[in-house]
Amino acid sequence: MTQVTETAAELFAQILDPANRPDPYSLYARLREAPVAPLADGFFAVSRYADIAALLHDPRMSKDQRKTEIPLVGAQRLEPRPFLFLDPPEHDRLRRLVMDQFTPARVNALHDRIVSLVDELLDAHRDQSRLDVVADLAYPLPVTVICELLGVPREDESRFHAWADTLAHSLDPDPDQKTDQGALLAGLELKDYMQKLVAERRAHPRDDLLSSLAVGEDPAGRMDDANLVITMILLLIAGHETTVNLITNGTLTLLRHPPELEQLRDHPERATRVVEEVLRFEPPVQFIGRFALADIEVGDVTIPRGSGIRLMLAAGNRDPARFADPDRFDPDRPDNEHLGFSGGIHYCVGAPLARIEGHVALTELARRLVNPRLVDDPPPYRPNAVLRGPSHLLVDFDQLRG
Repeated sequence: MTQVTETAAELFAQILDPANRPDPYSLYARLREAPVAPLADGFFAVSRYADIAALLHDPRMSKDQRKTEIPLVGAQRLEPRPFLFLDPPEHDRLRRLVMDQFTPARVNALHDRIVSLVDELLDAHRDQSRLDVVADLAYPLPVTVICELLGVPREDESRFHAWADTLAHSLDPDPDQKTDQGALLAGLELKDYMQKLVAERRAHPRDDLLSSLAVGEDPAGRMDDANLVITMILLLIAGHETTVNLITNGTLTLLRHPPELEQLRDHPERATRVVEEVLRFEPPVQFIGRFALADIEVGDVTIPRGSGIRLMLAAGNRDPARFADPDRFDPDRPDNEHLGFSGGIHYCVGAPLARIEGHVALTELARRLVNPRLVDDPPPYRPNAVLRGPSHLLVDFDQLRG
């Protein structure tokens, strides 16, 4: 047992090491050999698909770290907590208030606007021969969309970009003291910014989701200012951080698999299959945290009550016990029920919007770039181990189709 503990801890430390960001999947494969293993920080790593899927639906699993003795760090100390980090019944009440406004009709109505934005962003490079997929498309697209949807002024992007980066980086385990304090400060500054915006929308509503939540009436009750502020921060950050990685990881994967890129170019109806396989093969969120409200037996291991649990989504997505030939990118893969958007009651609220943005962006890149090729492979990666994706993705091309 000691050897397993040391091995799991060492493997997890390597997964966190930025040097292994370009390809952590061999580490995940080795971690699956000890599918439920204690780590050095008191958490347990769970890395096989069946175990992860079961735990995502287990009511003994909590998202609220305050129910344990594990200390809160960084922005986790902010109150109130976003509904993403709450349990029922409060999670269910707040999530339903959001979902009542974040409707399929509202999301689907954004499709044409997303197409227009992708065209605008690509057309800006018509007279050029190089594109940074991150800076020129994958970041500005979802940021613009979520700002317009929520009602956050796009001109304030440079301010909340820095806050979002700091908060996203603090999601990694064991942030150092500088990161911890920086995340708390960023969270406080973003709260102050959003409080002013909420007050303005309560006084002068507009046709946006923030106004609908601020002034709408619901049998479950209206959100108070504190919960509305923290919910808007969650939607603003989650609404673009993961989609940036989805588009960038998808582009990188297609460029590494030219036949699949050509297939998507000639058959845009394949976009749905391509995006779902990207979400399995290169998931934007690599692992997530949960907390045990009771002793939980997983296989032959008992996870004690109060323990932290890291559900290694990226490891589960490549589990050969669930997916045949899991290290092969195959958009025609049958029964592709991946873990890319988590699962259970905390399934990603923004999944429908992220899918549309991914479909449009990858289809248009495949259609419009003539002879695209990677400048650097592997590209440079962001330091974040949880929200894994390239920091830049330079692509040369011969010309831009109309």
